[in-house]
Amino acid sequence: MTKRSIASKRLWKLGVNDFNTQYFDFNKEGDLIIKEGHNIYNVKYLAEKFGTSLEILMPFVIEERLEDLIDLVGVLSKKVGYKGKFFYHYPMKVNQSKEIVMSIVGEGAHLETSSYNELWLVKKMLEQETFNPNIRILCSGPKTDKYINLIDDLQHRGVKIFPLIEGPNELRFLQYSKYDVGIRLDMPVKADSHWNKTIDRFGFSAKEILKMGTFKNLKILHYHIGSQIEKLTDIVVPIKYALDVYFKMKEKNPSLDTLDIGGGMPIPYTRVKGYPVKKLLEKILELVKKESEKRGLPHPNIICEWGRYIVAPAQISVFKIIDTKSISHKNSPVKKWYVIDGSFMNDLLDTWAIKQKWSISPANNKRDGDLTDVWLAGSSCDSDDIYMGTHGAVVLPDYNSNNGDGEPMYIVVYDTGAYQNSLAANHCMLSSPLKIIAENGHIVVARKRESPEDVGKDFGW
Repeated sequence: MTKRSIASKRLWKLGVNDFNTQYFDFNKEGDLIIKEGHNIYNVKYLAEKFGTSLEILMPFVIEERLEDLIDLVGVLSKKVGYKGKFFYHYPMKVNQSKEIVMSIVGEGAHLETSSYNELWLVKKMLEQETFNPNIRILCSGPKTDKYINLIDDLQHRGVKIFPLIEGPNELRFLQYSKYDVGIRLDMPVKADSHWNKTIDRFGFSAKEILKMGTFKNLKILHYHIGSQIEKLTDIVVPIKYALDVYFKMKEKNPSLDTLDIGGGMPIPYTRVKGYPVKKLLEKILELVKKESEKRGLPHPNIICEWGRYIVAPAQISVFKIIDTKSISHKNSPVKKWYVIDGSFMNDLLDTWAIKQKWSISPANNKRDGDLTDVWLAGSSCDSDDIYMGTHGAVVLPDYNSNNGDGEPMYIVVYDTGAYQNSLAANHCMLSSPLKIIAENGHIVVARKRESPEDVGKDFGW
């Protein structure tokens, strides 16, 4: 590897476990590669073969992350003397793609659904005997009549399914269910998170819950304080509040044995080092153990739902620069647009919706000795279809699409496995990216590129 390639690797922070980039490197030709054990995938080659825009899913990343998480909890539980069980539940809303869900379930994860349609998928997979019928299913989200009926149907079939009561109507139906249920606490302790709301429409206050009296089969106290929580204390402090409610509820409901702490574990999208998962898990286990033993009560089972943490690093999105355009405005901090053959508003909607920041690198960086600050523009006709970088610019090799010589330039957006597929749209009737799966040295097309006819059908044509 040349000194120039090493510098590029450092610039884009590849090969760093703390940033989930240990799977990536540049080869001696300056092309980005994905490493899976002894298997190597050349991203530029895949872009040339399958075309762009392109999504590359790496199930081995999901499997490795989940296995590491479960193993880590086992080690830490033994270290601190924690006696409760740990359950990882993957929230399907993060990415419902079959190839992702089956990879996660195959590594021992349980599931959480948030709608009737998601639970219908679970029913379909159970009927096809594609995973163990002993899997545990949490059901969150507003419970429509169809949703409640399907929950009831699966419970009658012996599925370990736990509806989480989040509103008064659900309470009326489920408080005295003969099957196990959970209830959601409206957590007043707030975290520094985009998703945290001052007033939450889900769940019940501690005062309301403690007035409810007894349930027939209450098993789980659940709460959720947000996603991408950047401060470790913002995850740990609410646990103490929830435990106080949990132990008071347990006085009237001895069947209660599980605390579901929801999501929150962040992804280093912008390559800023945060707190390690080991430190967080150890603090959680120590705190729950301490509070339990203070009251002379058993350690509760713990559920976490860190969906983004598991799946975001397992997918990258690849785009081709199809045009470059100078910016002549005197107050602009950058002097050039790079136009991609995809759409931020369609393919990476969080860029526009919540101002998500991404780590971006070239997929073929032969020109990395001549870097420049640019802004990126999508291929829709919308002026909001842009990305201006983490600190006001995106650093990429200088490139001029109008020269008519040299190879095309491809760029990679990292950590796109969470939410972007389920939120994707067809603004301007643009097609979604083609999706491929890279695993065990093989490439499989998971989703073909949409034709005009395919997209038109969604609009009644």
